[in-house]
Order: sequence, then C-alpha cells, then structure tokens
Amino acid sequence: MNLKKLCVIVLALSVVVPAGFAVAGTLDEVKAKGYISVGVNEGLVGFSKPDEKGEWGGLDVDTARAISVAVFGMPDKLKFVPLTAKTRFTALQSGEIDVLTRNCTRTLGRESALGLNFVQVNYYDGQGFLIPKKLGVKSAKGLDGATVCVLPGTTTELNVADYFRSNGMKMNTVVIESTPELAKAFFAGRCDVLTSDASQLASTRSVAPNPAAYMILPEIISKEPLAPVVRHGDDQWYDIVNFSVFALIAAEEMGITSKNVDQMLTSKDPKVQRFLGVSPGNGKALGIDEKWAYNIVKFIGNYGEVFERNVGPNTPLGIERGLNALWTQGGLMYAPPFK
Repeated sequence: MNLKKLCVIVLALSVVVPAGFAVAGTLDEVKAKGYISVGVNEGLVGFSKPDEKGEWGGLDVDTARAISVAVFGMPDKLKFVPLTAKTRFTALQSGEIDVLTRNCTRTLGRESALGLNFVQVNYYDGQGFLIPKKLGVKSAKGLDGATVCVLPGTTTELNVADYFRSNGMKMNTVVIESTPELAKAFFAGRCDVLTSDASQLASTRSVAPNPAAYMILPEIISKEPLAPVVRHGDDQWYDIVNFSVFALIAAEEMGITSKNVDQMLTSKDPKVQRFLGVSPGNGKALGIDEKWAYNIVKFIGNYGEVFERNVGPNTPLGIERGLNALWTQGGLMYAPPFK
C-alpha cells in the first residue's frame, strides 16, 4: 500500500469514527434505563410545576409527556429534574438530562457555542414588564430609574439592559437565580418591576396574593421562541423530539383530538392515515412504533388542547393563542408533511 492510499484511509476513519460515536444513541440509553430525564423549570404555573400531590403539570410537561409517549407508548416514563436558568444548559451538556423542556429561547449562540439543538418551538413569546398597578406607570417608557427583578443567565437580562440603554433610561437590578424566589422578591417589594417572558409574567401574576393588583405593560421588547433542547450529535433523538412537538401541531391542523382520534383511524384521507400509522412508514423512519403519533394524541391531545388546559383563557393565566395559533388562524404554528 502506497503512502497516498494510506493517508486517504486514515482521513476517512477520522471522519467516520467520530460521527458514529456521536450517534451512540440517546434512544437506546433511555430505553435501557426505562425513562427519559427531563429538565424543567423549578416552578412555573402553566408550564412546569408540581401540584400538592407532587404531580407535574404544564405546557412544557405535556411536551415531555408527548416525547415519552413517542418512545414508550406511555406518558409517564419520565424523571423530572428541576433546573434554574443558570444550570439548565450545563445539565443537558453533561448528560444529566436527556432533553430540556424549560421555556428556553432559541438563539444562535446557544445552538453553536453551547453545542445544543433546539427543536420546533412549542411557545412563541416575547419579553415584557410586570408592575404593581399602584406604581402608576402605563408604559415601559415610564420606568426610568426603576429597580428591576431579573433572572441571571437569560436572554432577559441582556434584553432589558439593551432596552433601557437604547431609550436613555437608567435602572437598578435585583438578580435572583430561582424563579419562585424571584417572584417572592417582587411581591415583597424588593423591586418595582419584574421582567421576563410575557407568559412567565402571566404565570407569576396568577400566584400573586392579589393578582388584580398587578398589570403587564403593553410593550413587548423581544422575540422569544421557546423550544425543547437536545445535545448536538444525535440526529435520531433530535428527530424524535422534534416530531413529537410537530405531532401536536399537525393533529390540530387535521382536526384530530384526544376525543375523536379513535374515530379518525377509519378516515380515508391519506394524510390522516399516514399520520396515525394506519399506513406505516413514519414510525420506521424514526425508529419507534408506527402508532407513535396516534398515541401522542390519544394520551396528550393536540397542541390546541395542550394550550387551552394549561395557559389558555379559561386558566388562571388567561393567555390568548396569539402567535401560538395555527398558521391558518393568524399564528405561527405550522407542521411539515408527515410523509
């Protein structure tokens, strides 16, 4: 063998081996241990919070349950790991958790420098300001000199600094690492303003001693596409998590709900047949059961059902669909073809 051929072989191995190693298999690992480790917010009503019995609930929790259903056919093969904004990405990078469903904003830096992949957005949000009504302010432009409560290690921290600077205003910050402790500090009067994603502000206001005494100002100062996160390097796991979220959206697009999903198994629509696994192929492509999407809708419902029961107008948060409506109804929720 001449030197040129040897160099070609060595180069090929240097490319192939790391790629094969990277796909060592989160799916195989979670199947072997029998559950998925999921990073969640340590306590955010409507998104991820345990009730008095210790049962976790919320939009992000239902997203995790959809992934569990896709993998195991059951919604409860999960171990919830409460994480702060500061520790969430480290826990994922280190392998402490298999997926992060904790109201995380997708950004260029997080996808590249942190070695992470964000899947389909499960909640489109934007940063706002929560204040006591007695403060007498009607616009964020009236917050010059205010003391602002904020979580560290978040896009929120940079956004609010940029907003005050660009508008020629000054502020004092109170930085507290835990979401529940941040809310306590705000309600105790340690700061004039709490700034975060508008959904988090609605959640915080819902647990106030007197929710009617607080208001969210009209300004939204950023784009916050919130999505589940996985590590770089495992395409199969990325696909499963990604399409578990898409399945919730696609089901709503096709009018499939937890109540009519069994009836829809007899649909003559080829799109519905493929989606529900009546016509096989999608499960094989992902390496999971052909009825994975059917099971998600059966156990969890579609995206509209998830939204309405956790954060919708009839919940304490009282959030309208807005950007989180289907694309056919003026929102941004849109699923690719399941074929």
